Amino acid sequence: MPGIVTHLHRSESHSFSKREHDSLVLVAGMGVEGDAHFGATVKHRSRVKADPTQPNLRQVHLIEHELHDELRGAGFAIGPGDLGENITTADLELLSLPAGALLRIGDHALIALTGLRSPCAQIDGFQAGLLDKVLFRDADGQVVRRAGVMGVVVVGGTIRRGDHIQVALPPEPRVHLDRV
Repeated sequence: MPGIVTHLHRSESHSFSKREHDSLVLVAGMGVEGDAHFGATVKHRSRVKADPTQPNLRQVHLIEHELHDELRGAGFAIGPGDLGENITTADLELLSLPAGALLRIGDHALIALTGLRSPCAQIDGFQAGLLDKVLFRDADGQVVRRAGVMGVVVVGGTIRRGDHIQVALPPEPRVHLDRV
């Protein structure tokens, strides 16, 4: 069963949360038109400081709607776009997908997953205690990042709320998503 787009967001500034839109225009090799992270080279401020010529592997940020539900159940006032994602999905286990997985959204747009969002202290600035829910160590001591996945636009197009998301897995051997 395919996943579905439940909400779409963008922000022209480097704000923490993003405003909701009914549709977004994805541009191949660039990202979400009108978003602060739009571009072929890195736009995340700390990464620009380190090396502004790095490729932008964080053109599109996706989060599962189910994470919002879980966080609300834990007492946080949170909803789509609050954590800065461009695309909120449902019925799709984004965090279990491998690097290079392709997401076909609607009829044309295609996003390749590049890695996991590495949540930072700004999340606790948004709501105290939230960082511990999306970044922690499991029983084996492994770091678990749950603040969504990042990707690059391979094929552009307009996407809308309600669009279906089809997943194509890369060939074996598959590599787990790591932070980007």
